[in-house]
Amino acid sequence: MGAGPRVPAHQVTTRNLGAAYPLMAEAGLGHRGVLIGHDLLGGSFVYDPFELYAQGVVSNPNMIVFGQIGRGKSAFVKTYLWRQSVFGRRAWVVDPKGEYAALARAWGVRPVALRPGGAVRLNPLDPGPTPLAAATGTADADRRQVELLASLACACLGRNLAPRERVALDLALSAVGSTAVVPTLPAVVDALLEPSTDAARRIRTDRATLLEDGRDVALELRRLVHGDLRGMFDGPTTPGLDLSGPLVVLDLSALYNSTALGVLMACATAWLQAALARQAHEGHGGHVLVVVDEAWAILANLGVARWLQASWKLSRAYGVANVAVLHRLSDLHAVGAAGSEQVGLAEGLLSDSETRVVYAQPPGEVARASELLSLSATEAELLSQLRRGVALWKVGHRAFLVQHLVGPSERGLVDTDGAMGPER
Repeated sequence: MGAGPRVPAHQVTTRNLGAAYPLMAEAGLGHRGVLIGHDLLGGSFVYDPFELYAQGVVSNPNMIVFGQIGRGKSAFVKTYLWRQSVFGRRAWVVDPKGEYAALARAWGVRPVALRPGGAVRLNPLDPGPTPLAAATGTADADRRQVELLASLACACLGRNLAPRERVALDLALSAVGSTAVVPTLPAVVDALLEPSTDAARRIRTDRATLLEDGRDVALELRRLVHGDLRGMFDGPTTPGLDLSGPLVVLDLSALYNSTALGVLMACATAWLQAALARQAHEGHGGHVLVVVDEAWAILANLGVARWLQASWKLSRAYGVANVAVLHRLSDLHAVGAAGSEQVGLAEGLLSDSETRVVYAQPPGEVARASELLSLSATEAELLSQLRRGVALWKVGHRAFLVQHLVGPSERGLVDTDGAMGPER
């Protein structure tokens, strides 16, 4: 018996296919942006956070990327930055493992390598924009500095600051600021250890009591000034650093295994954000992508996590799209006890990143991922089966299955496991 008439193949656009099969084919995000790769359910996949934000598709331009080692998340992030450069976009990267050197060379720049006792210093208390006649701008800068110092102190102490400690820190920063110089960590530590009688009088106490109130904070912050972490954030920013290039990489790899990595990353990120704010105020901002790799190191410290989430929310004012890179969804819950403020802050970072890119996850992560990302049963089942280079993209309320493509000229930018290949 014959098989019946054969129906000839018919080709249509993804737009028409999406209309004909609305539950099977996604119409895509448009053609404005950079090519990421193949949408495995519909054709080419193009993405740009600034375009989607302008169109109202997403309410914020931030992205969070998850993926096991070797599944392609680093290759995606690096090629994503490289391709954005075609549109004149700039990128600033906090690189705790030293993996962005090849990308920097391709861009014709050198990473800013921070080492204990090294030649480069960044002042995390550098002010943001300071309009000549804007008192609110000055107040905002002061508040940013106080919040950063409080976050660093919390991280160093391993606990929340007592009210008297926070007041002592505020008074110390105010005393340094009254000298009309840019505050630095050494100056704040000195002001905490040598409070003035006038500062004590302002809170109706004596100098000895104020000294005792701020002593623990001063001794912990002193580690960044005179201890094993000296020589990176303990003075004015090194003159002559070129921030006008298309890529700025802060290389923290010398301290990747340090218990203070989160504190160091917070200092580096604070300096980046202040520099971006100044450039935006001066009209030299434009759209910038800020990548925080190994973001778990920041989230592991409660005080620093608070500061990071606040900064994440404010970035839109400066035309910034943040990208946080983690390994597993459980990294968000591993930062603290169940129901703790730390876990809430980590989940808040996820809420403030409306683009989520998830590469293959271990089977044990599927339930957590399904809960945090509101995955369908089909999407959750796919997570442990994704092959290398394929990710589940959640953009707003829409989902895509995307095969990331790496061009021949990009392979040198993304090879992080060349040592595992055959010997030459």
